[in-house]
Amino acid sequence: MVTGAVLLVALVGIYFVAAAFIPRWWANHVGHSVNGRLATGALLGFCFGVVFTILPLGLLWITLGRNLSWKIMALWIAVAVLLAAPNLMTLGVTLGSGSGSHAGQRTMDVQAPMFRGATLIGALVAIAVFVALIVAFRRRGRPPAATPPAAT
Repeated sequence: MVTGAVLLVALVGIYFVAAAFIPRWWANHVGHSVNGRLATGALLGFCFGVVFTILPLGLLWITLGRNLSWKIMALWIAVAVLLAAPNLMTLGVTLGSGSGSHAGQRTMDVQAPMFRGATLIGALVAIAVFVALIVAFRRRGRPPAATPPAAT
């Protein structure tokens, strides 16, 4: 019981430290890459949105479509979450309400303009492409519709 309580307190402490550190770190990292250029922010954000949305979705689609043990499935889901981490960190900066998120927003406004909006657009495009691919592959697997016999 004491071990569980200590573990819970440690996890809560790690959460608060991460909530203060990760948005600032991510915003600085992206800001140094974009360096205040609008076109770079838009292109990098769009690419991040597409790549780090479609890869996790594809991995989850493949993983959840198979009959795997729960341990293997949990491992693949963890890999998918890691693949989505750049988008999740950007989302944390954008929607977060803590001081780390607000500092990250200010940093991205100045050093990485258009990155957050372009990431959202890229993610939405990736979702649309992913859904379209699934629909196309499902239709391809269906047998062609039977044509009615010609009247004689």
